[in-house]
Amino acid sequence: MNNKQHQTQQLAERLDKAAMTATATAQLSEDFPEIDLQQAYKIQQASIARRLSRKERLVGVKMGFTSRAKMVQMGVDDLIWGQLTDSMQLVEGGMLEMQHYVHPRIEPEIAFRLKTSLKGKVSLTEAMAAVDSLAPALEIIDSRYANFKFSLTDVVADNSSSSAFVLGPWCSPTEDISNQAMILNINGRAKEVGSSSAILGNPYRSLVEAARLAGEAGLCLEAGWTVLAGAATAAQAIPANSHIHLQTSGLGDVHLYTSNPKQGEQG
Repeated sequence: MNNKQHQTQQLAERLDKAAMTATATAQLSEDFPEIDLQQAYKIQQASIARRLSRKERLVGVKMGFTSRAKMVQMGVDDLIWGQLTDSMQLVEGGMLEMQHYVHPRIEPEIAFRLKTSLKGKVSLTEAMAAVDSLAPALEIIDSRYANFKFSLTDVVADNSSSSAFVLGPWCSPTEDISNQAMILNINGRAKEVGSSSAILGNPYRSLVEAARLAGEAGLCLEAGWTVLAGAATAAQAIPANSHIHLQTSGLGDVHLYTSNPKQGEQG
């Protein structure tokens, strides 16, 4: 193992430990400014490999920076992605245990379930044909970095901030998702109101990009996997002792409850 590979493994261990203990860590880019995007994805992969060694299994991927405004804000010209394991999925209507997260935020999304695999460059028609079902979804993002502050390479290494997700009812893939109204309510109050059109103009375009990015990484989006298309609105900080409710105009609703906060200082 060369020095760069050793560094990759060490930093993956650091991020994995931060996630497991819900303890913030310093940005990698502060200590290692030489890390590029390619190495950041290798750190992500090594961190996921640690989860798989604990008998978790891959169940899909999540997309990030699917809003053009977010790309401009971060100074990037491409999307990012992270990986989902079975232990990250929460029960719809269940409880989010706040003590397991550093400073969680929540985003309303649309999820795809694949019936056939996708890899590399695919057309919009091919992507749509690969979808078995659609669902409204909530993604819990939780950067493991102090103060929720990070660079592009930091966030990619940290599995693109993906921490947990909740799926609503699966629906027919014939449902029109090009302009679904999406309202994120917290304790009965609308905190974010948006449309699925904010996801690259059409969430299916995010699936096309997911296949491309997976192919570039030498991976495949497998049949049966879930793909989270990206946020339809800005993320909201998650308060303790709360009821979170995503309403959509045609895909159904998603509910999640949050527990008491962990004792001591909050992230």
